[in-house]
Amino acid sequence: MCGFLGQFNATSLPDGEFKAILALGKHRGPDQTGYWVNSQIQLGFNRLSILDLTDAGNQPMKSPNDKFTVVFNGEIYNHLEIRKQLPSYHYKGTSDTETLTFALEIWGIEKTINAIDGMFAIGIYDILDESLYLVRDFAGIKPLFFGQKGKAIVFASQYDQITQHPLFSNAAIQPQVLRLYLEQHFIPAPFGLHQGTAQLKPGEIIRFDKDGNKKHIRYWELPAIGDGAIKDKTEAQKHISQMLEECVNDQLVADVSVGAFLSGGVDSPLICAKAVNSKSDLKVFSIGSDSQVHDESERSKQFAEALGVNQFLWKLDAKEMVENWGDAMKSVHEPFADFSLLPTFLVSKLAKQYVKVALSGDGGDELFFGYERFWSVGKNIPFQHWPSLARKALYGFDKYTTGNKRLNSVLLSNSQSSAHQGLHSRFNKKWLNEIAPDLASVSLPDEFDIYDYSNTKNERELIGHMRKAEFYGMMQKTLRKVDLASMQNSVEVRVPFLQKKNIEMALEIDPLLSYSNGSQKKILKELLQTVFPAIEEENIKKGFTIPLTKWIKEDLRSVFEEKLLDGNLVQIGFDKKTIEQMLKSQHNGIGDYKWPLFTMYALSETLGN
Repeated sequence: MCGFLGQFNATSLPDGEFKAILALGKHRGPDQTGYWVNSQIQLGFNRLSILDLTDAGNQPMKSPNDKFTVVFNGEIYNHLEIRKQLPSYHYKGTSDTETLTFALEIWGIEKTINAIDGMFAIGIYDILDESLYLVRDFAGIKPLFFGQKGKAIVFASQYDQITQHPLFSNAAIQPQVLRLYLEQHFIPAPFGLHQGTAQLKPGEIIRFDKDGNKKHIRYWELPAIGDGAIKDKTEAQKHISQMLEECVNDQLVADVSVGAFLSGGVDSPLICAKAVNSKSDLKVFSIGSDSQVHDESERSKQFAEALGVNQFLWKLDAKEMVENWGDAMKSVHEPFADFSLLPTFLVSKLAKQYVKVALSGDGGDELFFGYERFWSVGKNIPFQHWPSLARKALYGFDKYTTGNKRLNSVLLSNSQSSAHQGLHSRFNKKWLNEIAPDLASVSLPDEFDIYDYSNTKNERELIGHMRKAEFYGMMQKTLRKVDLASMQNSVEVRVPFLQKKNIEMALEIDPLLSYSNGSQKKILKELLQTVFPAIEEENIKKGFTIPLTKWIKEDLRSVFEEKLLDGNLVQIGFDKKTIEQMLKSQHNGIGDYKWPLFTMYALSETLGN
């Protein structure tokens, strides 16, 4: 796991200036810094050594016949299998980067990218063709940002490395993208907040020629409707168990110490159970808090004891939170507002003391329908096609008779997709328009199509479309959080659920084995019970979060007031008096506005960089 910076077709920066921007991502790779330049391109690399700790794994790396120069962030789990498929060659070392460079020469770019299974962001400079290829992994685990101005391209692992480059340091904010951020609390691909900036989509290759012309290639995309051929529960659990074991074993391979994150939920205990089968000395890392509503550390301790692993638990109190708040927020290199960033940062900080790589359970909720919102939209499916007036009447009747136990306000939306999109927004539009009046008439970008799907009466079809939207929506937000928080601590996080072969296996399982009548992730929960029969199923999903409502009112009150009222937001058109009013309402307990407040806080933090 590493970080890189490059510029192509641009006037060369002085070495010192280029390396200063590269150093913004030094935490991503503190073990080695590399630099390569010719008349057309500058490449810089910060290495976190995981496979082949020798100089043979250093980057930027040239291919054997000097056709390509490569910078590569991530891991290729099947690189040894790929070596067996390639012609005989005397490798200098054992790194997956060297495997990649040789495969590129033998197979070409598209065949190589389709063959590798892992997580990756790659910059490939074709020396002979004078062209640049940027590549992002199929699930979007690793980030890759770029900016284009004329024929000049800047690309990097961190967004702030783009915005602090001289070509984009004064780029204007794009109002449509700003609106998207405020509504969705992060900026999904392919968008960038500032004019001329963007990011690759998961599963995308972009080719730039020497004149700056670009070609987009989508080499992989999650289908809305999977095969769903496996309908027997026992067979499905067998497939899941076997595939998870394979993926975990693949991802335990490293030349450094590997541990795992362990929560009180479902996914990470399953990952840890598979890991301990191969690694009896597994170390696991957990975070708790002083809030009973949010704390799941006691349950994580039950899992750790059942597995017989060495658990390192940090039970966070408000005092420690305040002490670590500033360091955690330094990991926000782009507009990003998920306050579970803090516990993720802290569990990574804890892990860093003992390991260099940690396995995580991310991706299970998306692949196996683990969110309540699947049911929030799905339970209205018999009535969603009714005329608006009829739906309003039915909603009112249900509210009067049952308090909306059978139906919910999703029914009032004209489409299932818009209702689904709305469930991800925690910034009330009335408040948003008053706080950012210049955005009141601004629409979202035309290319924002994550939630573009048609109404359907078919339950499998609906939740299939919803899963795809979650994969490219909520899951991307979660992966950005993990990447930001872990890499700030120079820890590589691997996600076995999102290995390509596991994703493809999940698509073969009938969705209704996971989702039915209000149940979420049923197939994984039942699998968990077979692994941990003595631990009772937890009915309430706590998630990986913190008591931010209380902290904003008390311990972080001055921190939020200072950041939100310091002028950064006013300069981009936000109304200071309305922000003050929201803060006052929060402090007086009139409403809970932690989501919009943190969303603005994270934006202001980024603007201050």
